[in-house]
Amino acid sequence: MKRREFIKLSAAGCAALGAMELQGRGLFRPAVASGATAGATSQGLPGSLGAKEISSVCEMCFWRCPIIGKVKDGKLVKIEGNPKSPSNGVKVCARGNSGVQLVYDPDRVKYPMKRVGARGEGKWAKISWDEALDEIVHNMQNVKKKYGPNALAYFDHGASAEFMRDIFKATGTENYTNEPAFFQCVGPVAIAYLNTAGYLVSGTRQYIDMGNAKAILLVASHIGENIHVSHVQEYMKGLESGAKLVVVDPRFSAPANKADIYLPIRPGTDTALLLSWINYVIQNNLYDKEFVKNHCEGFDKLKESVKPYTFQWAAKICDLKPEDMKKAIDLLAKTRPHVAIHPGRHATWYGRGDVGRHQALSILTALFGAVGVPGGIYFPTPVKKPKAANMGIEVKESEPPVSLKTTYPYASMLGTPTAEIIKATITGKPYPIKLWGINGVNILQTIPNPYDTMDAIKKLDFIFCSEMLPGETAIWSDIILPDTPYLERYDAIYTYEGLTPYMTVRQPVVPPLFEAKSPYWVSHQLAKKFNLSCFPYEKEQDYLNIQLKPMNLTLDKLNAQGGLITFPAKPYRDSKDLKLPTDSGKYELYVEDFAKNKLDPMPKFIATPAAPVGYVRLVYGRMPMHTFSRTMNNLWLHNECPENELWLNDEVASKIGVKDGDTVVIENHAGKQSYPVKVKVTPGIRPDAVYLPHGFGSTSPLLTKAYKKGASDEFLITNYEADPFMGASSHRTDFVRLIKDGKTLNIPEIKPLPPDIPRFEMKKTA
Repeated sequence: MKRREFIKLSAAGCAALGAMELQGRGLFRPAVASGATAGATSQGLPGSLGAKEISSVCEMCFWRCPIIGKVKDGKLVKIEGNPKSPSNGVKVCARGNSGVQLVYDPDRVKYPMKRVGARGEGKWAKISWDEALDEIVHNMQNVKKKYGPNALAYFDHGASAEFMRDIFKATGTENYTNEPAFFQCVGPVAIAYLNTAGYLVSGTRQYIDMGNAKAILLVASHIGENIHVSHVQEYMKGLESGAKLVVVDPRFSAPANKADIYLPIRPGTDTALLLSWINYVIQNNLYDKEFVKNHCEGFDKLKESVKPYTFQWAAKICDLKPEDMKKAIDLLAKTRPHVAIHPGRHATWYGRGDVGRHQALSILTALFGAVGVPGGIYFPTPVKKPKAANMGIEVKESEPPVSLKTTYPYASMLGTPTAEIIKATITGKPYPIKLWGINGVNILQTIPNPYDTMDAIKKLDFIFCSEMLPGETAIWSDIILPDTPYLERYDAIYTYEGLTPYMTVRQPVVPPLFEAKSPYWVSHQLAKKFNLSCFPYEKEQDYLNIQLKPMNLTLDKLNAQGGLITFPAKPYRDSKDLKLPTDSGKYELYVEDFAKNKLDPMPKFIATPAAPVGYVRLVYGRMPMHTFSRTMNNLWLHNECPENELWLNDEVASKIGVKDGDTVVIENHAGKQSYPVKVKVTPGIRPDAVYLPHGFGSTSPLLTKAYKKGASDEFLITNYEADPFMGASSHRTDFVRLIKDGKTLNIPEIKPLPPDIPRFEMKKTA
């Protein structure tokens, strides 16, 4: 997406068959699955000799690697990478392999279900699809008639969830989130790069050429722990070719273990370090003068703005040695322009300064001239995408007198901020929201302060979800629709615009089990019941073939070519021909559009409050075996890693009497407590922070493997601050202490706090 496109978007401005208690589980866990794939794989992996091979696209995480599913006797027995894929080849990660167990998980939602007890209680009745859809249509029409179209809200995530988003758009509501990931993850980095480089350097993909880099900078980017296969391969290619690595992180992560220079920074101070580096690069003429002169706007303003940010100042703020800071930036500058300043992806850390932090990374990239060159950020090669099939969608968004988007100038890129939807649902202001639809996102394990989310749900007239597994969102819903895993459905044509562009398609490897239906089918049925003209095609194959027709392709022809075709790439640019997709055609070091919206046009250091006395900051991250909360119930992955561990600094542990392997309860500053979790005592985490891998600690008893396994970081995040650019919610602004054997353990302060950083003021939150 280019900045101009973004600006344009922003301007556009019930009969029950018998109730069943949780303990029975019969509606969720029959002994033998029905259908052609019944009884597969839980007993072990059959051999794949003679298996039928079907190409598709993985969605065990959002990276979407092309895959081959191997089917024998109607059962999915193995998943491998598609050898035609230029991104991952034959490789898939542990999660990709374990898609087999997603299909055959005995806890799957198998039938449409209607709540017959209190919300969250877990009492259900099996109903028919017609009954379920009629309930949804009836409630959406009633709420719209009583409160207006904006009383409807939709939360979604994933490749096919957007189909139902179109149904909500057709009702006229402004309240759809176009993936909460934007407001909980990637939003600030997207805004930063769209408005400096002019295009989305970091989103679902990161257009960063680490494989050809001579140096790489990672700021709390856990490559090698998140295991996005092609991304990790490019990173490892760069290191194997001799690229130097600088890692900035309060935790000794997997990348830190490979670093030439590791800077264990005080959490919350990354922007201070980056600004001091920018100042040093300018003052010492380490920048690419030709690139800055010919292709950058706002250099003089930037130079003046960063003068106060010296190494001596930043060293105290960041708790780093000035000589180490200098050594690191000298190493990066020496390799320009072939230096990969990684843009990052997960950006919602501290609220106010999140866009500025990524803007600083973008500015460093420009100063080094690392734009459109091997080893720097590169340009996506637009694939001639198939023409979108005409779905007949009529979007007549009804703008209320006071919009939930107007506070944040850049929010409408992907809908309404999730936190604003939740607040309006609780308070009824500026208008009431009375119905939620949810598809593909576990809102209680994704959005900060799940206690607010639960309070909001209690105020709803109706809530429904499409789910593969009965997680927290499902047990709080009135209607649960059984969703198809990605291995049982079609999705829209998928194009990849990286170093070797390609086009492929997700398609069923096995037929849907039980009564699961694809989101397209559900949306098609809802459209008919609403008398909407959208989704005119009875089958997904029909609209896919219409999309492919202008390219002289059909699904059959595409499959005959291995399910994937590649295109020529043009990732690099001659500096003489370089024109960026910004208004000026140049790299914007000073963003005039930010200034017009009364936002900081250049990054500046905004001190995020440090922990109150007796507490430390909670940080979190990824791990190779799991994708957030969505894989915690997967048999194979659960066997590899059933629960998380809390990383605790060894010096702190010694002072409070905690040993490696001890079990503790984590308590946040608002008194919210986790399930018991084991402690990993290590010097690999700073004493002013603890680290918890994300996604564990499920509160849904219907997930028989994941329930109460480990501790949930999300249920400890009750204090958050909205990013002023687009309303993203901060996730690293909470503080915790430990409880061991019933005794509360306050955390001693080993690293003195400089006067420039305020302390968090203790107050009770919901």
